[in-house]
Amino acid sequence: MMDSSEAIYDALKDIGINFIVSVPCVNLSKILDMLNEDDEIIHIPVTREEEGIGICAGAYLGGKKPAILMQNSGLGNSINALKSLTQLYGFPLLMIMSHRGTEGENICGQIPMGESTPRILEGMDFKFFKPGNPEGAYEDIMEAWDLSISEGRPVSVLLEIGYW
Repeated sequence: MMDSSEAIYDALKDIGINFIVSVPCVNLSKILDMLNEDDEIIHIPVTREEEGIGICAGAYLGGKKPAILMQNSGLGNSINALKSLTQLYGFPLLMIMSHRGTEGENICGQIPMGESTPRILEGMDFKFFKPGNPEGAYEDIMEAWDLSISEGRPVSVLLEIGYW
């Protein structure tokens, strides 16, 4: 059985993602450590999600294949950048989100956004995947990138608490 962080890392490598922006997240810490060790991937940590969206757009214009790793709580911070920048100009973007606030969450403040995340993505007309295991995450990341390229808009992979 594949480790969840390894599955994510392997999928990113296999589709050729070479530029990643991230916002700190304890659930994504192992994958972020793996990315920091990879000389073939540019990894830019940022403090705000919408800042990361803009950096990913610039990277795409510069010939890179971008992705952002973040908590779903940052989705609310980045709605305008996602709609008025990436969607408007047809930029692909793979968004891998730690989906906090789902079953098993121990921080009650995460629950409202956790419940709303899928509805927000649907309301933005953005597709998303919710893998149940590492192998599913690998396949979903591969499919999400292809979909993002073909539709010219962000596609998310939501990693729920039980996933880790």
